[in-house]
Amino acid sequence: MPFEKGGLWRNWVGNQSCIARYKGAPTSEAQLCEMVAEADRRDLNLRVAGSGHSFTPVVGTGGVLLSLAQMQGVHRFDDAKKQVTVAAGTRIHDLALALKAHGFSLVNQGDIDSQAVAGAFTTGTHGTGATLGCLATSIAGLRLVQADGSVLVVDGSDADLLHAAQVSVGTLGVISELTLQVTDAYHLQEHVWRDDFETCMARHDELAATHRHFGFFWCPTPHSRQLYCLADTADAPLTTTSKTADVCEMKVIDITDRPALDTPFEKIAYSSEIYPIEYVPNFHELEYAVPVQHGKEAVRAVRELMLTKHTNCIFPIEYRFTAGDPAWISPFHQQDSITLSVSGQPGVDYWDYLRDVDAILRRFGSRPHWGKMHFLDTDDVTALYPRAADFRALRRRLDPRGRFLNDHVRALLG
Repeated sequence: MPFEKGGLWRNWVGNQSCIARYKGAPTSEAQLCEMVAEADRRDLNLRVAGSGHSFTPVVGTGGVLLSLAQMQGVHRFDDAKKQVTVAAGTRIHDLALALKAHGFSLVNQGDIDSQAVAGAFTTGTHGTGATLGCLATSIAGLRLVQADGSVLVVDGSDADLLHAAQVSVGTLGVISELTLQVTDAYHLQEHVWRDDFETCMARHDELAATHRHFGFFWCPTPHSRQLYCLADTADAPLTTTSKTADVCEMKVIDITDRPALDTPFEKIAYSSEIYPIEYVPNFHELEYAVPVQHGKEAVRAVRELMLTKHTNCIFPIEYRFTAGDPAWISPFHQQDSITLSVSGQPGVDYWDYLRDVDAILRRFGSRPHWGKMHFLDTDDVTALYPRAADFRALRRRLDPRGRFLNDHVRALLG
């Protein structure tokens, strides 16, 4: 199958770009297999663009850049197993609509729902909830198109293969479809309010333990909240402070049987109507998973950095919880974690700030979200991920010529 002439590609916020020699947009797994095999015959590397929501150079290639945007939709439901099989290019929002219509829900979800399922689930994307894993933990199986155009079926019968593939950053082949473990449909009740930072820290353990979902944004200045389009919670019934700076915008969410409700500070709706919030692409984000026992110490250190050394960096800190999992290169591999993210403003030199944040979070053995900015190198990956050597060995066995690598992922996982 001939490729189209390539060209310029940019991610959603414009901080990553590449000029691919060729591009392709298969409409079926059969076409995808032909394109992958053709790239191999032409001695070309190949990457998949997904929805372009990664801040890191995981997509860029000078070879063949594929889009799976025409491979969308639910292929089948398994009501007995509570599983759904979905095309890799399906957006999370569209999957959620299909699940709702069928009486199912995702077990958990992040706060953006416009990503392609394959890209979001296999880069370590997560929501919040101390007992809930990242999205990859719901992957029960997938189909991986190999460099020769064959399909490797990962169905869970080989647990190691599944745990390697769940978070794999596109390096084991091109995913054509995924089978996800879901659950019966449920409604959520969301409460938002504002606390002083020390009040938040005092309640940190209690809120994480007593709510299905708990997370917060710490805002150093009054303007910080607006940068992430956060609601103004000054008048929320649960708000404890009149301060507008150095405050935490709090959120708890729990399953409920109460009828639908939509007020400024409380909402009840179907699960996937509660999880997402609106972001505008005005930020470049770094996010690390910090072992949960170090969460409060880590956020205190980053807060102090922002209040004293980098006072011009005013995007909120986002702070969430994620349970550990067995995926080999998951940020949460065998490690219950909090995730702490900070953002730089496009057009501003924020690198010294991000390096200082990285230096703080490294002290705790933190691991990055593969789609968010970070400073890891080959040795860091080896040190932080106990199964890194196993993953690299498997990757080399499945893709000995490195067709699915680019310079960025080769340095980390090659």
